[in-house]
Amino acid sequence: MSVNGITTSSQVSGTRSYKASEKPVKTTEAATAGKDDVAAVYEPSQAVTKSATYTPNTALVSQLKSDAEQRAANLQSLVEKVMKQQATTYGNATDIWSFLREGNFTVDPQTKAEAQAAIAEDGYWGVNQTSDRIVQFATALTGGDPDKIDEMMNAFKKGFQMATKTWGGELPDISQKTYDAVIEKFNKLKEEAGLIVEK
Repeated sequence: MSVNGITTSSQVSGTRSYKASEKPVKTTEAATAGKDDVAAVYEPSQAVTKSATYTPNTALVSQLKSDAEQRAANLQSLVEKVMKQQATTYGNATDIWSFLREGNFTVDPQTKAEAQAAIAEDGYWGVNQTSDRIVQFATALTGGDPDKIDEMMNAFKKGFQMATKTWGGELPDISQKTYDAVIEKFNKLKEEAGLIVEK
C-alpha cells in the first residue's frame, strides 16, 4: 500500500454530501443523538440494616480484674520479702556487734564479709540490684504496659509499708535508699512513656 492509497481511501470514506438545508452534525452530537441526557442513577437497596448490639463480657472483665489484683498482690509480697531480707542482711553486716553484745547469735568473719559484699552498692542486696529486680518484676507482671505503672508503683509502696510494719519499726537506711531508687525508676518509665510524673 502506498501513502497515496491510504490518503485517497481516507478522503473517500470521510467525504459526505449535504443538502442545502441540512446542517452538518458534530461528532459528539451524533454520538449522543437519540439518547437520554441522564447518566446512571444510584438507587440504594431497600434492605434494612440492623444496628449492632454490644454486650459486655463480664466473665472476661472479672478475669482481668482478678488478674490485675493478683499481680499487684504478687508485687507487694515480693517487695515485703525483698525489703525484709535486705534489712536483715544489712543488720548482719553493720549491727553485728550489737547483736553479739545481746548474745542473740554469733557470726564468723567470713559470714560478715559476705553480708557486707551483698549490701555493697552493686551487691545482690545493694540499692542498685534490689531496685532493678523490683522494677523488672513489676514490668514483667504488666507485660510492659505503661498504663499499669501507677498501679505497680502503688503496690510497691504498700509492700514497703508491710515490710516496715513486719520489721517492727523504720527499715535501715539502705532500704529507704532502695525505696527512693525504685520510685525514681518507675518515674523514669513514666517519662519514657510520655506520662505525667508526680513530684
